[in-house]
Amino acid sequence: MSEARIRSRIWSETPDERSPFLGREVRLCGYDYYGELLGQASWLDVLWLMLRGEAPDPDQGRLFGELAVLLADPGPRDASVHAAMCGGIGGSRPAAVLMAALAVGAGEAGGSSELVRAMDALSAIGTGRALDAVLAERASDDGIWPGFDRASGWCASGLRAALGRLARSPLARALGELERLLDTVDGRQGLTTVGIAAAAFCDLGVPARQAEGLFLLLRLPGALAHGDEQQGRSHRAFPFFGLAEETP
Repeated sequence: MSEARIRSRIWSETPDERSPFLGREVRLCGYDYYGELLGQASWLDVLWLMLRGEAPDPDQGRLFGELAVLLADPGPRDASVHAAMCGGIGGSRPAAVLMAALAVGAGEAGGSSELVRAMDALSAIGTGRALDAVLAERASDDGIWPGFDRASGWCASGLRAALGRLARSPLARALGELERLLDTVDGRQGLTTVGIAAAAFCDLGVPARQAEGLFLLLRLPGALAHGDEQQGRSHRAFPFFGLAEETP
Protein backbone atom coordinates (compact mmCIF):
# COMPACT_ATOMS: atom_id res chain seq x y z
CA MET A 1 0.00 0.00 0.00
CA SER A 2 1.38 3.41 -0.96
CA GLU A 3 2.13 5.92 1.79
CA ALA A 4 -0.58 8.51 2.35
CA ARG A 5 0.67 12.07 2.05
CA ILE A 6 -0.91 15.33 3.10
CA ARG A 7 -0.58 17.92 0.35
CA SER A 8 -0.91 21.30 2.01
CA ARG A 9 1.20 24.44 2.22
CA ILE A 10 -0.27 25.00 5.68
CA TRP A 11 0.09 21.64 7.39
CA SER A 12 2.90 19.11 7.31
CA GLU A 13 3.73 16.19 9.58
CA THR A 14 6.35 13.49 10.01
CA PRO A 15 4.70 10.05 10.24
CA ASP A 16 4.80 8.32 13.59
CA GLU A 17 6.37 4.88 13.20
CA ARG A 18 3.79 3.49 15.65
CA SER A 19 0.82 4.24 13.40
CA PRO A 20 0.26 5.77 9.93
CA PHE A 21 -2.69 7.68 11.39
CA LEU A 22 -0.49 9.71 13.77
CA GLY A 23 1.83 12.62 13.11
CA ARG A 24 5.06 12.62 15.13
CA GLU A 25 6.16 16.16 14.27
CA VAL A 26 3.44 18.56 13.17
CA ARG A 27 4.29 21.86 11.50
CA LEU A 28 1.99 24.74 10.68
CA CYS A 29 3.40 26.97 7.94
CA GLY A 30 6.86 25.75 8.94
CA TYR A 31 6.46 26.26 12.70
CA ASP A 32 6.45 23.38 15.18
CA TYR A 33 2.76 23.45 16.11
CA TYR A 34 3.03 22.04 19.62
CA GLY A 35 6.62 23.02 20.35
CA GLU A 36 6.81 26.61 19.05
CA LEU A 37 3.30 27.98 18.54
CA LEU A 38 1.52 26.57 21.57
CA GLY A 39 2.33 28.77 24.54
CA GLN A 40 4.12 31.44 22.50
CA ALA A 41 1.74 32.58 19.75
CA SER A 42 -1.70 34.10 20.30
CA TRP A 43 -4.82 32.76 18.63
CA LEU A 44 -4.85 35.76 16.28
CA ASP A 45 -1.18 35.18 15.41
CA VAL A 46 -1.99 31.60 14.39
CA LEU A 47 -5.08 32.69 12.46
CA TRP A 48 -3.01 35.23 10.52
CA LEU A 49 -0.26 32.65 9.95
CA MET A 50 -2.65 30.09 8.48
CA LEU A 51 -4.21 32.53 6.04
CA ARG A 52 -1.24 34.71 5.13
CA GLY A 53 1.50 32.06 5.29
CA GLU A 54 3.77 34.04 7.60
CA ALA A 55 3.65 35.47 11.10
CA PRO A 56 2.37 39.05 11.41
CA ASP A 57 4.92 41.76 12.04
CA PRO A 58 4.32 43.96 15.13
CA ASP A 59 2.33 46.61 13.24
CA GLN A 60 0.17 44.01 11.51
CA GLY A 61 -0.39 42.12 14.73
CA ARG A 62 -1.42 45.25 16.62
CA LEU A 63 -3.85 46.50 13.97
CA PHE A 64 -5.30 43.03 13.40
CA GLY A 65 -5.78 42.61 17.15
CA GLU A 66 -7.55 45.96 17.52
CA LEU A 67 -9.79 45.13 14.57
CA ALA A 68 -10.64 41.75 16.11
CA VAL A 69 -11.74 43.45 19.33
CA LEU A 70 -13.84 45.95 17.38
CA LEU A 71 -15.60 43.13 15.49
CA ALA A 72 -15.99 40.72 18.43
CA ASP A 73 -19.49 41.89 19.37
CA PRO A 74 -21.59 43.66 16.73
CA GLY A 75 -24.33 44.13 19.37
CA PRO A 76 -27.99 43.09 19.39
CA ARG A 77 -28.98 45.72 16.82
CA ASP A 78 -26.92 43.86 14.21
CA ALA A 79 -28.95 41.56 11.97
CA SER A 80 -26.58 38.59 12.35
CA VAL A 81 -26.65 38.85 16.16
CA HIS A 82 -30.42 39.28 16.04
CA ALA A 83 -30.64 36.01 14.08
CA ALA A 84 -28.49 34.28 16.69
CA MET A 85 -30.73 35.64 19.45
CA CYS A 86 -33.80 34.29 17.66
CA GLY A 87 -32.15 30.88 17.58
CA GLY A 88 -31.23 31.15 21.25
CA ILE A 89 -34.68 32.09 22.46
CA GLY A 90 -36.11 29.27 20.33
CA GLY A 91 -33.92 26.76 22.15
CA SER A 92 -31.58 26.02 19.23
CA ARG A 93 -28.24 24.35 19.81
CA PRO A 94 -25.06 26.47 19.46
CA ALA A 95 -24.37 25.11 15.96
CA ALA A 96 -27.72 26.38 14.70
CA VAL A 97 -27.27 29.72 16.48
CA LEU A 98 -23.87 30.24 14.84
CA MET A 99 -25.10 29.13 11.40
CA ALA A 100 -27.97 31.61 11.63
CA ALA A 101 -25.50 34.38 12.42
CA LEU A 102 -23.25 33.35 9.52
CA ALA A 103 -26.13 33.17 7.04
CA VAL A 104 -27.46 36.61 7.88
CA GLY A 105 -23.97 38.07 8.39
CA ALA A 106 -23.00 37.16 4.83
CA GLY A 107 -25.55 39.55 3.32
CA GLU A 108 -25.50 43.02 1.82
CA ALA A 109 -27.00 44.90 4.77
CA GLY A 110 -24.12 45.18 7.21
CA GLY A 111 -22.70 41.84 6.16
CA SER A 112 -19.61 40.46 4.49
CA SER A 113 -20.94 41.08 0.97
CA GLU A 114 -21.17 44.77 1.80
CA LEU A 115 -17.64 44.59 3.21
CA VAL A 116 -16.33 43.38 -0.16
CA ARG A 117 -18.04 46.25 -1.97
CA ALA A 118 -16.55 48.72 0.48
CA MET A 119 -13.08 47.23 0.03
CA ASP A 120 -13.47 47.51 -3.73
CA ALA A 121 -14.25 51.21 -3.36
CA LEU A 122 -11.38 51.82 -0.93
CA SER A 123 -8.96 50.16 -3.34
CA ALA A 124 -9.34 53.28 -5.51
CA ILE A 125 -7.34 55.28 -2.94
CA GLY A 126 -4.14 56.45 -4.59
CA THR A 127 -5.58 56.48 -8.10
CA GLY A 128 -6.42 60.18 -7.96
CA ARG A 129 -10.15 59.62 -7.75
CA ALA A 130 -12.14 61.18 -4.91
CA LEU A 131 -13.18 58.54 -2.38
CA ASP A 132 -16.68 59.95 -1.94
CA ALA A 133 -17.27 59.72 -5.71
CA VAL A 134 -16.11 56.10 -5.84
CA LEU A 135 -18.31 55.17 -2.86
CA ALA A 136 -21.28 56.93 -4.46
CA GLU A 137 -20.85 54.84 -7.61
CA ARG A 138 -21.26 51.70 -5.49
CA ALA A 139 -24.21 52.98 -3.47
CA SER A 140 -27.33 50.91 -2.91
CA ASP A 141 -30.57 51.75 -4.70
CA ASP A 142 -31.52 54.07 -1.85
CA GLY A 143 -28.22 55.97 -2.10
CA ILE A 144 -26.38 54.46 0.89
CA TRP A 145 -22.65 53.94 0.37
CA PRO A 146 -21.09 50.55 1.17
CA GLY A 147 -19.80 50.59 4.73
CA PHE A 148 -22.33 53.22 5.80
CA ASP A 149 -25.58 52.97 7.77
CA ARG A 150 -28.97 52.32 6.23
CA ALA A 151 -30.79 53.42 9.39
CA SER A 152 -28.98 56.62 10.33
CA GLY A 153 -26.93 59.28 8.59
CA TRP A 154 -24.72 59.69 11.66
CA CYS A 155 -21.68 57.74 12.83
CA ALA A 156 -21.85 56.56 16.45
CA SER A 157 -19.44 58.48 18.69
CA GLY A 158 -17.82 55.26 19.86
CA LEU A 159 -17.16 54.17 16.28
CA ARG A 160 -15.65 57.56 15.46
CA ALA A 161 -13.27 57.09 18.39
CA ALA A 162 -12.48 53.54 17.25
CA LEU A 163 -11.67 54.76 13.75
CA GLY A 164 -9.35 57.39 15.22
CA ARG A 165 -7.51 54.76 17.22
CA LEU A 166 -7.08 52.34 14.30
CA ALA A 167 -6.03 55.24 12.04
CA ARG A 168 -3.02 55.84 14.30
CA SER A 169 -1.47 52.61 13.04
CA PRO A 170 1.68 53.09 10.91
CA LEU A 171 -0.09 50.96 8.30
CA ALA A 172 -3.13 53.25 8.13
CA ARG A 173 -3.81 54.62 4.70
CA ALA A 174 -7.40 53.74 3.86
CA LEU A 175 -8.26 54.25 7.53
CA GLY A 176 -6.81 57.77 7.40
CA GLU A 177 -8.70 58.61 4.22
CA LEU A 178 -11.90 57.32 5.76
CA GLU A 179 -11.36 59.41 8.88
CA ARG A 180 -10.86 62.55 6.79
CA LEU A 181 -13.94 61.77 4.68
CA LEU A 182 -16.08 61.28 7.78
CA ASP A 183 -15.56 64.91 8.78
CA THR A 184 -17.36 66.04 5.62
CA VAL A 185 -20.12 63.42 5.22
CA ASP A 186 -21.23 62.68 8.79
CA GLY A 187 -24.90 63.60 9.07
CA ARG A 188 -25.52 62.45 5.50
CA GLN A 189 -23.75 59.08 5.44
CA GLY A 190 -23.28 57.32 8.78
CA LEU A 191 -20.10 55.25 8.89
CA THR A 192 -20.45 51.72 10.32
CA THR A 193 -18.14 49.01 11.58
CA VAL A 194 -18.29 47.46 8.10
CA GLY A 195 -16.63 50.53 6.60
CA ILE A 196 -13.94 50.64 9.28
CA ALA A 197 -13.25 46.91 8.87
CA ALA A 198 -13.01 47.28 5.09
CA ALA A 199 -10.41 50.04 5.47
CA ALA A 200 -8.45 48.05 8.07
CA PHE A 201 -8.35 44.93 5.89
CA CYS A 202 -7.15 47.06 2.96
CA ASP A 203 -4.37 48.54 5.09
CA LEU A 204 -3.41 45.07 6.32
CA GLY A 205 -3.12 43.86 2.72
CA VAL A 206 -5.70 41.11 3.23
CA PRO A 207 -7.38 40.11 -0.05
CA ALA A 208 -11.15 40.49 -0.22
CA ARG A 209 -11.88 36.76 -0.19
CA GLN A 210 -9.95 36.23 3.06
CA ALA A 211 -11.31 39.45 4.53
CA GLU A 212 -14.85 38.26 3.87
CA GLY A 213 -14.22 35.07 5.82
CA LEU A 214 -12.36 36.81 8.65
CA PHE A 215 -15.15 39.35 9.01
CA LEU A 216 -17.67 36.55 9.49
CA LEU A 217 -15.43 34.59 11.85
CA LEU A 218 -14.39 37.48 14.08
CA ARG A 219 -18.01 38.51 14.71
CA LEU A 220 -19.11 35.08 15.91
CA PRO A 221 -18.15 35.55 19.60
CA GLY A 222 -20.80 38.25 19.99
CA ALA A 223 -23.39 36.16 18.17
CA LEU A 224 -22.65 33.19 20.42
CA ALA A 225 -22.81 35.26 23.61
CA HIS A 226 -26.05 37.06 22.74
CA GLY A 227 -27.65 33.85 21.47
CA ASP A 228 -26.67 32.04 24.65
CA GLU A 229 -28.05 34.89 26.76
CA GLN A 230 -31.52 34.33 25.26
CA GLN A 231 -31.60 30.62 26.13
CA GLY A 232 -34.49 29.86 28.49
CA ARG A 233 -36.00 33.34 28.29
CA SER A 234 -39.58 34.10 27.43
CA HIS A 235 -40.26 35.47 23.96
CA ARG A 236 -42.09 38.32 25.70
CA ALA A 237 -38.75 39.55 27.03
CA PHE A 238 -37.06 39.46 23.62
CA PRO A 239 -35.61 42.89 22.71
CA PHE A 240 -36.70 44.55 19.51
CA PHE A 241 -35.41 47.74 17.93
CA GLY A 242 -36.75 50.22 15.42
CA LEU A 243 -35.39 49.77 11.91
CA ALA A 244 -34.84 53.45 11.20
CA GLU A 245 -34.92 56.88 12.79
CA GLU A 246 -38.34 58.48 12.97
CA THR A 247 -38.77 61.80 11.24
CA PRO A 248 -41.33 64.35 12.51
